[in-house]
Amino acid sequence: MTDREIVRCPSCDGYGWLEEDESPAQECAWCAGVGYVYRGADGVDAIIPPSDYAAQGAALESLEEQRLREMGYSGSAKKPWEQEIRGENKNRLKGGSA
Repeated sequence: MTDREIVRCPSCDGYGWLEEDESPAQECAWCAGVGYVYRGADGVDAIIPPSDYAAQGAALESLEEQRLREMGYSGSAKKPWEQEIRGENKNRLKGGSA
């Protein structure tokens, strides 16, 4: 597989689905819900076929972990009082500013 790499799907940005305003989420047709695609040396993207999942599993997991960390996921749960959003909501309820 030297002529292609795995990249985040440019259509769904790695989510695997798309949401329209009020319609239910739809599986991304570009990546077939995987969130990642093969990109060839020519720059053309292609769906990763299910037959490649086992061979590409570690690479896909690594890319997904990287994407989640970019979004702020640390890999562990925070206690409710450690969650920034909960503190902001508490301040709003007390009449404070966030």
